[in-house]
Amino acid sequence: EALMLLLGHIKSQATLVFCNHREVVNRISDQLTQNKVDHGFYHGALEQIDRERTLIKFRNGSTNILITTDLAARGLDIPDIDAVIHYQLPATEDVMIHRNGRTARMHADGTVYFLLDIDDYLPPFVGTIDEEEELPQSLILPKPCEWKTLYIGAGKKDKINKMDIVGMLMQKGQLQKDELGKIEVLDHSAYAAIKRSKINKTLQ
Repeated sequence: EALMLLLGHIKSQATLVFCNHREVVNRISDQLTQNKVDHGFYHGALEQIDRERTLIKFRNGSTNILITTDLAARGLDIPDIDAVIHYQLPATEDVMIHRNGRTARMHADGTVYFLLDIDDYLPPFVGTIDEEEELPQSLILPKPCEWKTLYIGAGKKDKINKMDIVGMLMQKGQLQKDELGKIEVLDHSAYAAIKRSKINKTLQ
């Protein structure tokens, strides 16, 4: 309940929610799905292609909330994180530093939240907390993301490049420049972010 209130409170910021176990990731994802909140989830039990797609959608703004284990705490290309939420407390200082570091890349600022129950206490390595966040009394769900991801079943190995996709979507899809977002081309597939209001028309 506290997590849902916090996600609604910080609105549509790019947010990583860290859990210690993949079962918890799945449980939170189910809850967000029931509430029709755009999100992705990421852990070691997913197939590589599913993990890749999840990160693509997070990077291009089709999802702003990523529920994850510490698998996403290091070594991943995820820029522009606004908030990190420790749904479950980090086990060690090293883990905490890597989680928190997702918000501080390329001189960017971000906010780190620790969710504490009434009986919880912070590990000594956390140090002092600057302030408590006042949660709203009632749940306000985050707004839907303004982007959706279009999947294209061809990529670099099929001699498809970014400019081919831009040309097709702007000419045949009749999209304006500001209605087309980030495009990523893999070996045999490609993904294009398109404004939510235009996705159905583009598919047709």
